[in-house]
Amino acid sequence: MDSGRWSLQLFDVMLIVIAGIVFWELGRRRRTRAAAGRLPPGSVGLPVVGETLRLIAAYKTEDPEPFIDERVRRHGRLFTTHVFGERTVFSADPEFNRMVLGAEGRAVECSYPSSISTLLGAHSLLLMRGARHKRMHSLTLTRLASPAAIRDAALLPDIDRLVRRTLDSWSSSPSSSPSRVLLLDQAKKITFELTVKQLVSFDPGEWTESLRREYLLLIEGFFSIPFPSFLFFTTYGRALKARKKVEAALKEVIRKRKQEKAAAGASMTTAAGGNKKRKDMLDELMDGGDDAEGMTEEETVDFLLALLVAGYETTSTIMTLAVKFLTDLPHALALLREEQEGIRAKKGDDEEQPLAWSDYKSMPFTQCVINETLRVANIISGVFRRAMTDIHFKGYKIPKGCKVFISFRAVHLDPEYFEDARTFNPWRWQVPFLNLSTLRYRAQLHIICIEDSGVNNLMSLSF
Repeated sequence: MDSGRWSLQLFDVMLIVIAGIVFWELGRRRRTRAAAGRLPPGSVGLPVVGETLRLIAAYKTEDPEPFIDERVRRHGRLFTTHVFGERTVFSADPEFNRMVLGAEGRAVECSYPSSISTLLGAHSLLLMRGARHKRMHSLTLTRLASPAAIRDAALLPDIDRLVRRTLDSWSSSPSSSPSRVLLLDQAKKITFELTVKQLVSFDPGEWTESLRREYLLLIEGFFSIPFPSFLFFTTYGRALKARKKVEAALKEVIRKRKQEKAAAGASMTTAAGGNKKRKDMLDELMDGGDDAEGMTEEETVDFLLALLVAGYETTSTIMTLAVKFLTDLPHALALLREEQEGIRAKKGDDEEQPLAWSDYKSMPFTQCVINETLRVANIISGVFRRAMTDIHFKGYKIPKGCKVFISFRAVHLDPEYFEDARTFNPWRWQVPFLNLSTLRYRAQLHIICIEDSGVNNLMSLSF
């Protein structure tokens, strides 16, 4: 009897506590809305977790668009939700997107869910702000993504060599003709090895592959619920553990490089045989040039770790999706093949001759395919920002401190801006810049360029 009475009392206490939490949360949200003014319409979902689970579930499917699509239909291109522990305004409005991205550093600043910021590190380019962000972003573009880096440095030959090496490995497999190739896995392998080469000058091997396995676990934790670290069996817990292993591996590389530099007594390491080797990104960071002034070991690790993420997940997925789209569109594939065969024919009988800058600039239809793939299926769906001051837009007031998500993909797939928006059509990019469609075409270019230039978005860097 006493046991039953005790159970009922315990149940009553639990019910009161839960009810108290729910009413406190609802009251807090009402007070916040009253203080904030008129936010865009929307739903905050469940207490505490909001709509986070729905967002994560959508992004783990083949079609993540319904999360935004459903809310745009219900509330309009600007709507309010509650994800990753915070009230967040989602935008599928290109005018608002341009305004916010153009106010970087004045009205808004970078702000990402803790699951991302913790895994990347406080000193990653994604989380840097102000003058330092500008310096390091400039260094990254100059070293890894500028025309000069492709044309004058060894980036293009490295790409050519790694792709040939991968293709050769397919033909030299034990079965001499592999029945199946997992393209996404191979694309990730190529892009990861290329990025490692540019950052720390490691050639493909056991160390690189071991590091890549940890990155698989680390990236899985980006859009997961950040449970406490002692819950190591969760997706986020496994990601934290993988991050520590990646951090340890990079620290070892940095320490060895410092020893080499000390032994060489010069700002550039000396390769075997006495020849100076070209600088990689780690050299730039350690030499402390105008852009990378005075970085500590911890800052260097965070910076390199985040760049490896940028070179791993995004480019490889875009490459794979381009192949998928071309497979479904034989005419486009035929034109692409014709363009590439034409470049190859100019090289004569020397099939080992690598691609040159002039070849790269002679691929207009290939560039159309790339543009359209980025438009239709860019896995960088958008960027997070936080309002540094009240933002007023079309009668709405987004209060200081509120998080904002700028959706690129929702705009790219909006039929108001792109005809047959959800159809892969690389020919849309062949429209002459000056013709009857000038205004519409310029608007399309402006949307794409503004958002893909979201230069503060580390993950959109093209390797």
